[in-house]
This record gives sequence, C-alpha cells and structure tokens, in this order.
Amino acid sequence: MEKLRIILSGGGTGGHIYPAVAVAEALEKRFGEAVELLFVGAEGKMEMEKVPALGYRIVGLPIAGLQRRMEWRNLLVPFKVLRSLRLARKTIRDFGADAVVGFGGYASAPVLWAAQRMGVPTVIQEQNSYAGLTNKLLAKRASRICTAYEGMERFFPQEKIVLTGNPLRGRFSKEGADRTEALAYYGFTADLPVILVVGGSLGTRSLNEMMKAWILRTGGTAPVQVIWQTGKYYEREMQDFLREHPAAHIWQGAFIERMDLAYAAADVVVSRSGAGTVSELCLVAKPVVFVPSPNVAEDHQTKNARALEAKGAARLVPDCDCREQAMEQALALASDRQALEAMSRSLEALARPDAAERIVDEITKVLK
Repeated sequence: MEKLRIILSGGGTGGHIYPAVAVAEALEKRFGEAVELLFVGAEGKMEMEKVPALGYRIVGLPIAGLQRRMEWRNLLVPFKVLRSLRLARKTIRDFGADAVVGFGGYASAPVLWAAQRMGVPTVIQEQNSYAGLTNKLLAKRASRICTAYEGMERFFPQEKIVLTGNPLRGRFSKEGADRTEALAYYGFTADLPVILVVGGSLGTRSLNEMMKAWILRTGGTAPVQVIWQTGKYYEREMQDFLREHPAAHIWQGAFIERMDLAYAAADVVVSRSGAGTVSELCLVAKPVVFVPSPNVAEDHQTKNARALEAKGAARLVPDCDCREQAMEQALALASDRQALEAMSRSLEALARPDAAERIVDEITKVLK
C-alpha cells in the first residue's frame, strides 16, 4: 500500500504550531506507518526548533510578514514571497503531497497557495473567532475549512465550513487530576479559594503588574490562595518584588510543569485569551476572567473572549483595566458558587475534546 503524504504548515507562534502537531499525532494514530508527514514553516521562527524536537521533519521557507511599522525590511517581503512560492512548489512536488493542511500565519500561505494551483487538496484550520488574513485569502480555493467557533460564514464559504474545535496536545478534561493531590502539590488547603494567574511561557507584563498592584492593595493578606505563573522574562523581577512585599498563600514560578494540577486546584483562572488557552479552558470547564492581549493581529484575543462572554462562559476585563479590576472580578466569582457552576456548564457545552480526530476525518474525506 502506497503511503499517504501530507504536508502540515503554520508557524511563527505556538498557537499555530501546536495545533498542527496535535493533528500530526492524530494522523499517525489513525494511519500508523501508512502516512508520511512533512511540516513547512518559516526560516528563523520557533517551529524550526520545536517541530524537529518532537521528531518531525520540517522545511523552512524564507517567507516573512510585513512589519507593522514602516521599516526597510518590508521592501524585501515581495522577493521573499516569490522565493517561498518557488520552494513551496518544489517541496510539494518532491514530497508528492496528497494533501496540504494549513494552520494559519504567514508561514502557511505559500505552500497552501502553491498546492491549490497544483491541484492538491487543501484543508484550512482556523483557531480564532475572527479569521486571520492568511486563511481568509486562501479560503476560496480550500477543500475544507475547520473552525473552532460558530458564525464563521462571515469570513468563509459556508458550504466548506466544518465546526471541529481546536486540536490540543495532551489530555485535558473536566475530571482532570485529583483536587486533593493538586492542593497538596502547591502547599494549599481546601478552606480557601484558589486563583490561577497564567500568562504564558514568556510571561505577560500586564498580569504580573496586576498581581503586584493587588498585593500592594491587600498587603498580601487576602483570604485566597494564588498560583502565579510569571513567565521566564519576569521571574527574577517578581521574585524580588515578593521578597520586598511578602504575601501569604502565593505559589510563584516561571513555568507550570503540571497544568493538569494547576487547573484541578483552581476555582477561577485569570488568563490571556489565545485560541489554545480558550480551548483548554473549555475542556477543563474552569471559570475564567479573560484579559485579552491588545498586541495581537486583528485583536483576535478580544474577539475570542467576547465570543465566550456572550455565551456566559467567561468574563472579560480589558488589558488597560486589569491592574485594578481583574483580581477583584476573579475573587467575586470565586465566592459565588452559583455563578461558578453556571459558567462551568457553559464552558463544558463549548468543549470539543475530539477536535484533532475530527480534522483528520475531514483530511481523509478530501483525500478520497
């Protein structure tokens, strides 16, 4: 039996890379040795390191995105696009691709564009509630468009849309880890609520400043326990702050090694609203106060958060207001058992734990 050959492309951020890896793992689970996979990313971006570390082959294109500020590097973009299109065509031809799956970001544009003009079926996966520019431009010729939110016919041809959810790596579920074990892991007790403040692996300045302002307001004596993930960029600064302003019942660290335990311990989460985080929180059905990042393309995070807020599945505090309001909102929510249960039910209704398998279903259909 001849192998299926599938290219997966997306990059620039973990939000594009890890959904692609989740689908790769689902393809391998379903087809075993009967499938061969190749990733395509952008030279110099994180996928060129992360994807090989997970055991997959990747080809880097010299593609680059436009800088928001007027910079001389923007003059090079058209030349990089042309070189990337030539290399994308060669890669598709040499690999003998049966399908190309794109996960957004400019890294996926050349290979999807080339595949569509070479007659190779393409599947697009859109993670956000507001479609990205690359996916919008390439949707017309795509065979399928897999989305995580309803109402995406605003951006894509309705007949091509399939609601699959966002594919995630790892196991997340409402049952999750044992809460008693989770509380013990963080040195917490069961008599006080737990707030999880998580800002991503690099950290989030706004959420760290929010925590500092809250500790100063309360004198570090509030009747709550906090898991405070600072990110590696801010770890030393926040450690110095806690030494100067000791606060009770706070676990602080650059990373959270066991997110399953963090979610199990938490009553409420304070977080950014990237697509992957939103999908995780739906799966664990954990009430959340979103503080969307204002620094992402097309304000995706605010639109993601508003989509959940409209369904009673989240609360939203703008980034500019988070220092004064986000922890207070989280504490008010943590003390309202009825509100917690209602929000948890709303989140659970939005969860799609089999998203990667659903996307593999659609890839299989276009192959046939």
